[in-house]
Amino acid sequence: MLAIYKRELKSYLTSMIGWVFMACIMLFIGIYFYMYNMYYGHPYFSYALNGTLFIFMLVIPILTMRSLAEERRSKTDQLLLTAPVSVTQIVAGKFLAMATIFGMVCLLSCLCPLVIKSYGSAYFATDYATIFLYFLLGCTYISIGLFLSSLTESQIIAAVASYAVFILLYLMSGLVNAIPTTAITSLIGFVVILLVIALLYYILTRNGFVSLVIAGLGVIALCVLYLFVPGIFENALPNLLGSLSLTTAFQETAYYSVLSLGSVVRYLSVIFFFCFLTAQSIQKRRWS
Repeated sequence: MLAIYKRELKSYLTSMIGWVFMACIMLFIGIYFYMYNMYYGHPYFSYALNGTLFIFMLVIPILTMRSLAEERRSKTDQLLLTAPVSVTQIVAGKFLAMATIFGMVCLLSCLCPLVIKSYGSAYFATDYATIFLYFLLGCTYISIGLFLSSLTESQIIAAVASYAVFILLYLMSGLVNAIPTTAITSLIGFVVILLVIALLYYILTRNGFVSLVIAGLGVIALCVLYLFVPGIFENALPNLLGSLSLTTAFQETAYYSVLSLGSVVRYLSVIFFFCFLTAQSIQKRRWS
């Protein structure tokens, strides 16, 4: 894993990709830092970080789009798959290299609260907790982008898919308010989600029988629950989709100085989940 990590990290630092990625994020962090903290005099650096979230999501695919898609296109993935390392180590090495590049940005951001302190009051606990969650949020998006890159040979498709998913997650909290809270709406929504899960399982394994079993048994179970216990579906879909908003935990810390263990666990869980899916995607190609 260490060899892959060093190889990937070197490739980012010896090409324009890593430097362009860091420059773009630092540019917008600097702009928001100047406007919020220097010009308007807000003592919280967390406000500036929160302002960069949308731009931040648009820049992440620059880093992730080539991670596995380019390997597949140039056929260099065959060298990795035949190397004496496990698929888990391959995924971990690539993920940690991208996390390191993003971590450099976060380390530079740690200087901003010190600048604020030199001009007046600063809230180090809130600011550094926000930077920590900012790093975890970035790693979460990196893991999602890494998984999407593993599904295609095209960097463009990987980038566009990442943009679509990131924007959807960003808008999730607002979209939830437009979803009806009725039981039948939640039932339909859960059926759609179940079918998407079955489709994803088929894409990863090409096992049509198991995918049909998952979809069929799941739909039957949901319908039985709806017939006998319809009350549990009331407002269930909005609650589920609302929990998928990745930015909510970050904004709670940025605006309200609330850092919960649940937020950290949520980000780490999503990171491990998508790294696991990436490993399964590569494993499927390894034996196909």
